[in-house]
Amino acid sequence: MLKRNPVDCPVRVRPGLVSHILLETGDTQSNNLAVTRVELLPAARQKPHSHAPEQIYVILEGRGRMQVDSEFSEVDPGELIYIPPDAVHSIENRGLGKLIYLSVSVPAFDLEALYDSGQLRESV
Repeated sequence: MLKRNPVDCPVRVRPGLVSHILLETGDTQSNNLAVTRVELLPAARQKPHSHAPEQIYVILEGRGRMQVDSEFSEVDPGELIYIPPDAVHSIENRGLGKLIYLSVSVPAFDLEALYDSGQLRESV
């Protein structure tokens, strides 16, 4: 059994955004999943970006606005957003408290390397 707590996992911090890397390449034999728990402060926004692995966001807490390619939608706790491979996507916190979501990517990729090397393709 693999069990992880966000406080014990690698963390990546960007302005207004904290990512707890729960599962990445090398953590399991299959390497099929990458999972992060992300916290956005009020008014914070993730930069639009894209990557080859498909992804889902599950909104755990807070409210925001999600972009997937040219589509925009308000998101609420409990909702799942599917992000196709290479789709430009971002999320913005529009609430008064933190927006917290779980991100799951298939197949897994080395999240630390992507964050640290800038390999996530940011879009304007």
